[in-house]
Formats: sequence, structure tokens, C-alpha cells
Amino acid sequence: MTDGQRFVPDFLYGTAWKEDRIPALTELAVRTGFRGIDTANQRRHYFEAGVGQGLAAAYRAGVVTRADLFLQTKFTYQRGQDHRLPYDPAARLSVQVAQSLASSLEHLGTDYVDSFVLHGPAGYEWTEADAEVWEAMVKERDAGRSRLLGVSNVSLEHLEQMAAAHAEAPAFVQNRCFARLGWDRAVRQFCRERKIIYQGFSLLTANPEAVHHPLVASIAARAHATPAQVIFRFAQAVGILPLTGTSNAEHMKQDLASRHVEMLAEEVKAIESPAAPADLAH
Repeated sequence: MTDGQRFVPDFLYGTAWKEDRIPALTELAVRTGFRGIDTANQRRHYFEAGVGQGLAAAYRAGVVTRADLFLQTKFTYQRGQDHRLPYDPAARLSVQVAQSLASSLEHLGTDYVDSFVLHGPAGYEWTEADAEVWEAMVKERDAGRSRLLGVSNVSLEHLEQMAAAHAEAPAFVQNRCFARLGWDRAVRQFCRERKIIYQGFSLLTANPEAVHHPLVASIAARAHATPAQVIFRFAQAVGILPLTGTSNAEHMKQDLASRHVEMLAEEVKAIESPAAPADLAH
């Protein structure tokens, strides 16, 4: 674990798809106890400036200081954006990376982020474009504008090709996590072997069959927890840093409290086991 990774909290609050509610929800998340905030400079799905407004309100109220928080943002290729671009589309990709991060720092009212993530590679292969973007991200990190780097929405093939190209390994991989695919088992194994922190999102919304499975219900009853808390605690138990995007104040509290849910090793294994995804689908 690097010095930078010592600052990583055990839960992240995701800010996508909340639009005008995001300033208030970001402040509420921080007040509730979240110390990790995930966003992106992608106006199509995120309102990053609104995240900054929520953080500013929390700072003014004395709830936290910037040093108390882990802020993560992303560089998104033009194909993932709408017309509200955070960079000059005619510029080189390396310039777009610098412009995007500079814009993010302004949005978030800070001179550095804790994590800067490539918001999905350019295609099904790790391309020259990805290599150029990654090299530019490394330069931003080396200049002190980010502590750590990551990649999101990647396959095992992407990561293997990235490694084969002798690219610096990311500190984070962030993927949507499906129970029916073994909770992204192959990518998690790759990360575990290289001490990369795996961030999992859509743990609930992508897995209704798991959330409502009798096994999860029985664990929840025994542990005096909700099924959602069981899923989040399971995720942490197998090395996943979970994200939640809830807009519900009570759910925010419950999600954070999931770290205290007691689960037996065999229960964790049962949810994760190769047989479980197929079973959970029924």
C-alpha cells in the first residue's frame, strides 16, 4: 500500500445522476459520515460543480476540512460526453486531460484530487489513445494535482494489455459489479495480485437477484441488518471498496453502518462462490 492509499476510506459516495440535488446530497453525505466522494467531469451524467458547492457548504459549516476527504474525479473521452465538454475537442488528448483536470479542480475548490480516473478506455482494446491519456494522467499526478490514478469500466483484457505495454499500474480499478459474473472475479483477482484497490459500483442496482435472495435475507435476519447492508459488508469482506449513490438520508446511515455487520466466513463464501451467481439468478 502506498502512502497515498493510506488516505482511502472504506466507502465512497457516488454522485452520478443527481443533477440539481447534488449540492445538498453531497453536503448531507459528508455530514452523515462519508469521507470519500466519487465524481467525474462528465456533465452528461454528473454535476461536478454541484459537488463542489456541497463540499464548500460542509467546509463553511466546519463539518470537515479538505484534508479530511478523499476526492475522486475522472477524465472522460468525448464519445462519453454531451455538448458540455470540459476541454477543447480539437486539442490533443494529452491537452484534454490537463484541461479536464484543471476544470475539475476549479469545480471542487481544491488544488489536488486524491484520485484521477480514466473513465473507461477508448474501446475493447488498450489503444494508443489510452496510452497517451494515461501518460498525461501520470504527468498530472507527478505535478501534484492528483495523489493517485485509476481506470474504470475495464475488462481483464484491458488490464493485461495495459501491463504488457509497461504502463504504470493503476492504484484503483472501478467497475460495475455483477453477482452473476462472480462479482467481477477475474478482474478482482488481477487487482488482488497487484495490490490494486478494486472499487465496485451498482452493487445493489445491478444485482436485484442477490439483494432479494433467501440466503441474503437469512443473513440479514441473523445479523439484524438489511439486505443492502449484507451486500455492502460482503463486498468489503472480499476486498471490494463499495460505492453507494443513495439519495436517502436513512440509507446513507445504514450503508455506512454496514461495516459493523457481522458475517461468518462461510456466509461470505456462499455469496461469492462460483455456484452462487447461477443460484442467485433463480
